[in-house]
Amino acid sequence: MRRQFLIGAGTLAITGAGAALFGLRRMGSMDEYTAAVATTRKVVSQEPAILELVRYATLAASGHNTQPWRFRIGDERIEVLPDLSRHTPVVDPDDHHLFASLGCAAENLILAARARGRRVEVSYNDANDGSVVLTFGAGLKDEPALFDAIPKRQSTRADYDGRPVRAADLNALASASAVPGVDVVLITDRPQMDRVRDLVVAGNSAQLADASFLRELKSWLRFSPREATQTGDGLFGAASGNPSLPAWLGPIVFDRVFKAMSENEKYARQIRSSAGIAVFVAQKEDREHWVLAGRACQRFALQATALGLKHAFINQPVEVANLRPELASLVGMPGRRPDLVVRFGYGPTLPYSARRPVSTVMM
Repeated sequence: MRRQFLIGAGTLAITGAGAALFGLRRMGSMDEYTAAVATTRKVVSQEPAILELVRYATLAASGHNTQPWRFRIGDERIEVLPDLSRHTPVVDPDDHHLFASLGCAAENLILAARARGRRVEVSYNDANDGSVVLTFGAGLKDEPALFDAIPKRQSTRADYDGRPVRAADLNALASASAVPGVDVVLITDRPQMDRVRDLVVAGNSAQLADASFLRELKSWLRFSPREATQTGDGLFGAASGNPSLPAWLGPIVFDRVFKAMSENEKYARQIRSSAGIAVFVAQKEDREHWVLAGRACQRFALQATALGLKHAFINQPVEVANLRPELASLVGMPGRRPDLVVRFGYGPTLPYSARRPVSTVMM
């Protein structure tokens, strides 16, 4: 559920005058991209209709912004199903992140339904590859602050300003993310954050030494506004604060500048600029609990957004299996599998990532 690539100050020199003459006009503009993204993040003033509930669900976090979900509408129910055609077998070989993403989408849908005045019962169906089943009933259980944050939430892959988060807001984050079956550990102690940093750097180094990981990551990168708008998914460089590039040139630049040393320096700097780190650890290692971890993480992210905080995933220590035991011990849960790692703090708002139209995710 995270990844950005660094394009440094030398990028324009790499592109050269030829890039300015060949392909730049076909990139599309950021104004066009922003307008397209805004249609997926519009705020509905009245109670959202059923397809609006799905649209809110699609604004959830997912690994590489793959959006690996489908939705089936029934009588007083919606199923959130995995789209296994969009999985990432190298970084996520057991589909852990995919099912956590289903939990993120389900939580958005739950909050949107409650804003519609509906009570929601949640169950997990492990048949047919697994799905999250939301059954609706009468009875209001509203959480307006989290619902209002859904269109504003983003994974902000940038430097933060280092300011600490006050105790009351840390308590609010912990309370919002309290989902039965999941433990959440908030780390604000600098020495402990440094230990997490070291695991992130170790994991990042291992991943960037893996050619298959790089190929998979590269397949989900979107270099130009037009490419990002047309696909409606993936990791758009501008959403991480990087310059846009023509689709033909982006992969060439990526191969030249995306190196472990610069990426590790960036992650160390960004963790240093953060106010804290949240680690989500489900109580069992199965798909249902991965969904629960995703729900807890999405609630954390929405509460952070409501409080004016930014967040970004730093999941390398859970993606590289041999680093998980050290992270579990660090957060006081030896023997368990950590699920998700998020840094948080005060920072800028970057361009939002794209989403596919609701019509493309319906069954």
